[in-house]
Amino acid sequence: MGVAAHALDELNGRPLRTRLSRGTLIGLAAAGLAGAVAIGAAGAVAISLWLIPLIAVGAVLVLAYNLELLGGRLHTDLWFALAWGAFPAFTGYFACSLRVRPAGVLVAAACCLLSVAQRRLSAPVRELRRGTVSLEGVQRLESGELRELDAAAVAAPLDGALRVIWLALVLLAAGLVAVRLP
Repeated sequence: MGVAAHALDELNGRPLRTRLSRGTLIGLAAAGLAGAVAIGAAGAVAISLWLIPLIAVGAVLVLAYNLELLGGRLHTDLWFALAWGAFPAFTGYFACSLRVRPAGVLVAAACCLLSVAQRRLSAPVRELRRGTVSLEGVQRLESGELRELDAAAVAAPLDGALRVIWLALVLLAAGLVAVRLP
């Protein structure tokens, strides 16, 4: 699904600035989405047909969000957090438990909020990296110390926080898997 999402995003405005042809991007998007749906369908057959609606919603979400359908109304920070944070977490929980329980809703809510934090950090960093020609300034501290500011200095704490978030999520996922192990 990630390959499909990034290929669709690149088709719609080239935010990643790749040089892949339109045909290659369409092929990657189609193959990625078809592969994800096929894996989901196999899971539905093996685990529960109750997964089919979630597979359909996931496919619609990737198309609606990344192609900015409905005039881009679904291409917002909130929809990003719901589609790429809460929804996959809830779907994964449901696939393992085949129930809707408070624990699954709480994990989905946490993933939603972490996705909001990620977006709030990554948007200004992306603008600093891709859209800033120059940034100059001085930070004057109460102590009288002066610190020179440039794009790298402004981006550094944001990048650091993003690195911690991804590592925390990997550890959280590993911990949740470990809880399920005998």
